[in-house]
Amino acid sequence: MTSSLSLNATDTHVLDVDPLIDDPRTRIVVCCGSGGVGKTTTTAALGLRAAERGRKVVVLTIDPARRLAQSMGIDSLDNTPRRVKGIDETAGGELHAMMLDMKRTFDEIVEAHADGQRAEAILGNPFYQSLSAGFAGTQEYMAMEKLGQLRARDEWDLIVVDTPPSRSALDFLDAPKRLGSFLDGKLIRVLMAPAKVGGRAGMKFLNVGMSMMTGALGKLLGGQLLRDVQTFVAAMDTMFGGFRTRADATYKLLQAPGTAFLVVAAPERDALREAAYFVERLAAEDMPLAGLVLNRVHGSGAAQLSAERALAAAENLDERGIVDQGDGNVELRTAPEAGSPAPARDTADEHAQTPDKTPHSAPVHAHAPNSPVTGTPATATTDRATTDRAATHHAATDQLTAGLLRLHAERMQLLAREQRTRDRFAALHPEVAVTEVGALPGDVHDLAGLRTIGDRLAAGADPAGTV
Repeated sequence: MTSSLSLNATDTHVLDVDPLIDDPRTRIVVCCGSGGVGKTTTTAALGLRAAERGRKVVVLTIDPARRLAQSMGIDSLDNTPRRVKGIDETAGGELHAMMLDMKRTFDEIVEAHADGQRAEAILGNPFYQSLSAGFAGTQEYMAMEKLGQLRARDEWDLIVVDTPPSRSALDFLDAPKRLGSFLDGKLIRVLMAPAKVGGRAGMKFLNVGMSMMTGALGKLLGGQLLRDVQTFVAAMDTMFGGFRTRADATYKLLQAPGTAFLVVAAPERDALREAAYFVERLAAEDMPLAGLVLNRVHGSGAAQLSAERALAAAENLDERGIVDQGDGNVELRTAPEAGSPAPARDTADEHAQTPDKTPHSAPVHAHAPNSPVTGTPATATTDRATTDRAATHHAATDQLTAGLLRLHAERMQLLAREQRTRDRFAALHPEVAVTEVGALPGDVHDLAGLRTIGDRLAAGADPAGTV
């Protein structure tokens, strides 16, 4: 194992995304990771690159900030895949995008598995409305439901999924099982018991079941809640087994050979610690991990200048001392030390400051007008003003250069911290393939920006020279 995750052609653990997205056997790519690491942008960039390389792609995002829609030039995204215009389709590919509507997906499940009258009763039930909008884990479960729907349609060659911004991998991977368990027949029969028993004992029993739900359900109290539960269960009775079946099928789909997980992280301690947890959890669940996308990696076009040398040079400039020019030359920035030979003065300046004791002064000074303020010849005043301006210019230049040197030192210190963090991850998981994506100077807000990210994802290059 190498001591660094700097990516180059000889590194055996470089993640090459092009073979992954080009392989027709790859049908699903799931991007997961903690929030704020560029997961949504990575998902969109992968989808765009795959489409422009000839695949028919749909990108599913769960990002409520709607950055994906904006970057793809779409006014808004909803629960229906929408075709993205402006991509290069010469290779025969297409790009579609959609944003998960959690409640609408739940409604679609009801409409697909119940007749018209029963579906209407379920959709209008207050208990169902609270469950579909507020149950813990519903968003993650519905993301997997939508993934299952898209895969079953077999309309797209590749589905790229942007997972919910969960704090833990457990939320995403456990949601199908958790919601399936909640909706299976046994637990629902427990919830039905209070409606049959009634009274205080029934309410006490109900409160045990209610502890599994979110605060939204707590707003529905008393007998009305019990009646809503009873009505809901009566209408949904034939569907409960289907939730468990679909949850199990979705989980198996995530483990299938045609699925690939990409863990997205930033080169920061907390983000890579979370990424390590994702990697370990995916391995424990037999989920196929393709590799790690290390996003927003910083670089420098002057890496040969260390932070220490840059700070030393900045201090020299601040003190107006001798500045190392790099090739052995030096430049004197300050006035001469005491005892040092003074620089030769301009002849005109000497005449201007020393009285002329002869009757035959130089004509230029004999006729030069004096300064109205000092009585000194104007030429001397001009020379001194020029010298003062030059000194001011040198001081300003020194100050600016010192500031730039300090900024460079901060950048080099940042690079060193990032490298140490990457090295720690590599030591823990040397088997994980990695691609590094250099940081961009601004946010990605259009297809051109997504293409740039896609190029960097595929290159996995050392981000030196990036911002």
